[in-house]
Amino acid sequence: MNSLIKLELARALRNRKFLFFSVVYPSVLFLLIAGSADATTEVDGTGLTLPTYMMVSMASFGALTAVLMGNSERIAKERESGWVRQLRLTTLPGRGYVLAKTASAAVVSLPSIVVVFAVAAAVKGVRLEAWQWPALTGAIWAGSLVFAALGVAIGYLASGDAVRPITMITYFGLSILGGLWMPTTTFPQWLQDIARWVPTRAYAALGQAIEQSRAPHAKDIAILAVFFALFTGGAAWLYRKDTLKA
Repeated sequence: MNSLIKLELARALRNRKFLFFSVVYPSVLFLLIAGSADATTEVDGTGLTLPTYMMVSMASFGALTAVLMGNSERIAKERESGWVRQLRLTTLPGRGYVLAKTASAAVVSLPSIVVVFAVAAAVKGVRLEAWQWPALTGAIWAGSLVFAALGVAIGYLASGDAVRPITMITYFGLSILGGLWMPTTTFPQWLQDIARWVPTRAYAALGQAIEQSRAPHAKDIAILAVFFALFTGGAAWLYRKDTLKA
């Protein structure tokens, strides 16, 4: 399995388009959204300045891009090309293939988080306590595994032609409803009520809680845990179903 992880990492790092959208693009969006905001502009109901709030949102968005977009499209294409069928003829267990995909995506997501943090600190002067930086990195990185599982599930659900539109609709829907592009406090009340149960909203809330020097809400952790169970369960079921077709 280690060899497969190394292969997946090498393929991801050679894909310049993927690296741009997962590592550079979130930082560019951060500058576009928070670029004109000063250090005193606060987001209603959070006690956080707009640059500080958007730093976590864009770091989460970058990690989401890496694990969701990377996994879903590659798996769907590998199924169509016969690569997954070939791997089944080896001693690699099915869970090894899924774990290799998840692990490689998680490794690639780390630079996207770090780059957004560096840009926010250098350009917008975001300052946090020393312990908050590694805590934020760990929380956002660990939370991205929820969406890595979703990427695997979509990869086994969709064909090579359909995977991109399905992934893009899911990707943009989760990003917008979760408040990664704009604070959910700007939404109409009915949409705010929906957003409270979206996994990306709970995901961003982990980092926002750390920025506020408090523990994450149990509700947010529970929402992520439930969706992780649903996504991994769905991915496992779809993998077994795909195996029976082969």
